[in-house]
Amino acid sequence: MRGAGKQVWAVLRREYVERVKTKGFIFSTIAIPLLMLGMIGLSAFMAMRSEQSQRRLALIDFTGQVGEEVARRMEATGYDLEIVGTQVGLEELDRRVLEGEIEAYVVLDDLTLQEGAFAYRSEDSPGRIRGALMESIVVETVLELRLSLTENTAGVRELLGGSHLNFERLGEEVSEVEEVSGIATGFAGAMILYIAMLLYGSFVLRSVLDEKRNRVVEVVISGVTPGRLMLGKILGVGCMGMTQLGIWAACAGLIGLLGVPMLAANIPEADLGQITEFLPGIGALVLLLVYFVLGFFLYSSLFAAVGAMCSTEEEAQQAQFPIMMLLIVPFMLQMFSLQGDAFAWMDWAALFPFFSPILMFPRAVSGAVAWWMVGMSLVFMVIAVGATAWVAGRIYRVGILMQGKRPTLRELARWIREA
Repeated sequence: MRGAGKQVWAVLRREYVERVKTKGFIFSTIAIPLLMLGMIGLSAFMAMRSEQSQRRLALIDFTGQVGEEVARRMEATGYDLEIVGTQVGLEELDRRVLEGEIEAYVVLDDLTLQEGAFAYRSEDSPGRIRGALMESIVVETVLELRLSLTENTAGVRELLGGSHLNFERLGEEVSEVEEVSGIATGFAGAMILYIAMLLYGSFVLRSVLDEKRNRVVEVVISGVTPGRLMLGKILGVGCMGMTQLGIWAACAGLIGLLGVPMLAANIPEADLGQITEFLPGIGALVLLLVYFVLGFFLYSSLFAAVGAMCSTEEEAQQAQFPIMMLLIVPFMLQMFSLQGDAFAWMDWAALFPFFSPILMFPRAVSGAVAWWMVGMSLVFMVIAVGATAWVAGRIYRVGILMQGKRPTLRELARWIREA
């Protein structure tokens, strides 16, 4: 047992050291945090620019009836409104806009009272969101003015504010913050698991294929048994993946500690307490780690077997398609049920070990399934890891020294029986 451990450790260390020294590993490990920092910095910059941009508007009311109310409502949305008298010419307002004293000005006239139409004069278009906001303010103000001139208007003003839906949850009470945080964490976790298992599993396949194609394995196999070689490769790539993910997680935490308070300080409306409520808890992170480890061993065993079966890159790309479908199918299903409760049968499909990381993790953190189902999925995955490793090991033992045409399913079955 001690000799076996030394052999596995030797392969593990070789795989780990060789991969963490590559330019691709170093570049990707550094580039992802920098990209995250750049995105946060860009978001903060855009938010600050949005807050600091000119929001001064002028309003000229030729109707003499709705100008003050429109100005009050627009100021409530964050604009600095200046009501100018009708004696001020439009040419003067145009000059102020062109010289940057104000961003734009709004003209209300008789057509506003008749049809709700008004003019917005500026160098730049107001955009759809700002335009829709101003349209709703003007129309509501005009409608209220008309209603005030008629009788039997009880209840009509309330309807102008729009209907609203009151959601009443049956069963265990869950706050809206917890629900949104669970959905966001589940979706992000499923995305991380999908990318990580696909990326690091393909690393195992490429490592096996390269050694087999370069005939290096024929030398290595003389001192290490095929099973220990496969296990060492999987553990080596897994440790490399954990190192990379750990660095990214540490950088994300550091960016969050430094960036979120800075963002909140520059955006007065942002509440730091509300932002932190949406962050995942320790339990969700531990569960994500467990699903990653089990899912990695599950899929890496399959990728190692595919690498041992094939002799060329083209054959490996074709042979790994079924494995990729085992990742793509649950990911696509999860896209149709972000809250985990769109179809009842998906909860049971999430118990399938190859689907569990991507389907069950989002359901677990969002509270969409019972915890006994989460525990059952982990037990099934442990059993599947053992069974898959056994089958993949027997294929690897024979296929690692085979050259030539890719084996058929009947030949694979014979390898498993006779290995």
